[in-house]
Amino acid sequence: MARDRRKGPPRPRRTPQQQIRQILVFVEGERTEDGYFKFWWRRNRDKVIVHIDERNGTPMTLVEHAVAQKKHEEREERRERGKAHDEVWCVFDVDDHSHLAEAILLAENNGINIAVSHPCFELWLILHYEDQTAHIERGPAQKRAWELLGCKKTLTEAALGDLEVHYDDAVKRAKALDKKHEGDGSPARNNPSSEIWKLVERIRKPAD
Repeated sequence: MARDRRKGPPRPRRTPQQQIRQILVFVEGERTEDGYFKFWWRRNRDKVIVHIDERNGTPMTLVEHAVAQKKHEEREERRERGKAHDEVWCVFDVDDHSHLAEAILLAENNGINIAVSHPCFELWLILHYEDQTAHIERGPAQKRAWELLGCKKTLTEAALGDLEVHYDDAVKRAKALDKKHEGDGSPARNNPSSEIWKLVERIRKPAD
């Protein structure tokens, strides 16, 4: 039986030593991001547990859900009714969303971590294979990503394995884009840019 979405994500499970880090993630997309983060969790499940919330939506909707869930879990933990997730993340695109700045501010003010891609998550996939330093729109970014991966929104096991092989290259390129924007005076998270690696690193190296 499918879980009732209104009940929220599963509560964190703990070992007796309570050593395994628990991360709750809210993602904008329904398939690509979900499959990608679950892949990294499977690779590191001895060190971390990742819960992907089933609710999708705009950045503001995701952050509002995340804030509400975080506060609920903290209240329950104070009442000794379970443990709150160690980290809560929201993953979304810049795209053409309204209230994006307000969503980011709300997240920052409530201890919600965010990983933003501009223009979209598919830019992060492109960076595994090649540089992308020029401005790019969502449509062309998606098309190029699917060309490189040989699949579309549902990432195949072959594509996921190839992304893993090229992961370090993607991180280097994403960091280089941040330095480029900083160097030419562009605003943070300017097009093109992606912070997906920040969450992946927390999954791969949760104790750092």
